[in-house]
Amino acid sequence: MYTISMAHENPISVNIVEVGPRDGLQNEQEIISTGDKLGLINRMIDAGIRRMEVASFVHPKRVPQMADAEAVIADLPDREDMSYIGLCLNKRGVLRGLATKEGGKRGIDEAGCVIVASDTFGEKNQGQTIEQGIRENREMIRFAKTEGLKAQVTISAAFGCPFEGHVPPETVLNIASEMAEEEPLEIALADTIGVGVPGQVEDLFGRLREILPDHITMRAHFHDTRNTGIANAWAAVRSGVSTLDASLGGLGGCPFAPNATGNIATEDLINLLDRSSIRHGVDLRKAIATNQWFETIMKRPLPSLVARAEA
Repeated sequence: MYTISMAHENPISVNIVEVGPRDGLQNEQEIISTGDKLGLINRMIDAGIRRMEVASFVHPKRVPQMADAEAVIADLPDREDMSYIGLCLNKRGVLRGLATKEGGKRGIDEAGCVIVASDTFGEKNQGQTIEQGIRENREMIRFAKTEGLKAQVTISAAFGCPFEGHVPPETVLNIASEMAEEEPLEIALADTIGVGVPGQVEDLFGRLREILPDHITMRAHFHDTRNTGIANAWAAVRSGVSTLDASLGGLGGCPFAPNATGNIATEDLINLLDRSSIRHGVDLRKAIATNQWFETIMKRPLPSLVARAEA
């Protein structure tokens, strides 16, 4: 193991949010059964994941893979040490998330709100300009918190837009400042199309930290479209990010972002953190075993490089 000196304070630990059941699968054309989604969820819990994005509350005609969101959530393990996230693009999504808790059911724990940092992509992804997204997300965060859900928000396309190209950092920071006024659990920056590079990541997260109160933490979400995802994850850790999203096997992609490929692989992120002496609580061998099992479900090898090297 190596302890690498860092430009910023080296965190004692990093939290990994497994997004495979939602972001990892949403772009898959062949529908994965509810039982297999639950098998993935249960295996990743066994590997040590304690926070997981399990579904999104979107119209099934737009994202058919998420048509069974409520069925998946209904059979989630009822564990006190787990936090389950449901992605919500609008207030209707928050209402569906709250409905999963009716009748004393476990349901989701967090409403994962989303705003896009470009008008064109925002309109294609969820029918909202930036201005409309700010208003909607303010209401969503307030409503979710009032009704007993934790609320967090992701600023999507924070490092570049598939339609408009460059996204000014000031646009991202202005959105973050607006969202911070509603006191979400955390604010995430997402490189939805995998165009960011480490210098950009350090700069943007460094500036974000300066404007956020200490109790609002930062989360990072990277796609590996241009093979910079893991380097960007390390840059985020160096910048004080304490939570990183990852998807088993490197699965993923956005139905509304042309040519965007998968998330950083959970196995690859675990390897990076293990080798850098940063605690995270997830077992690499069990994650690789889950990868090998899920390959039989997907009927193809998964992109994770570490899983291939360590198999």
